[in-house]
Amino acid sequence: MWNKPSVEELDKLPRFYSTEGVPFKEKLIVMHFFMGGSDWFAAEYDPGEKTFFGFVILNADYEMAEWGYFSLQELSELKVSFLEVDRDLYWTPRKAVEVEQIRKAEGWQEEVVNQVK
Repeated sequence: MWNKPSVEELDKLPRFYSTEGVPFKEKLIVMHFFMGGSDWFAAEYDPGEKTFFGFVILNADYEMAEWGYFSLQELSELKVSFLEVDRDLYWTPRKAVEVEQIRKAEGWQEEVVNQVK
């Protein structure tokens, strides 16, 4: 994995279930990982299990994209030829509804973004 997050960076993510009462549109997406047409958006983290909760889009398949769990180890080990998962170093935490890829996959209209802000 390129640009693997440090323990200190991971400690800044909300812990599992701490945002359980927050609607999906309002969940803060703290980290973004990507490789090719795949994106992993992290909203929560469990340091014991080294597992994230967030939104995943694999191979640009927006119909099958979903909220769920993915592990740091799986992301770290995923390699296709010379490609590895990378962390977006320029990512600014924002609400899920403000992330274009999530909005597209969830079918949330752009007007919703303006209503949430």
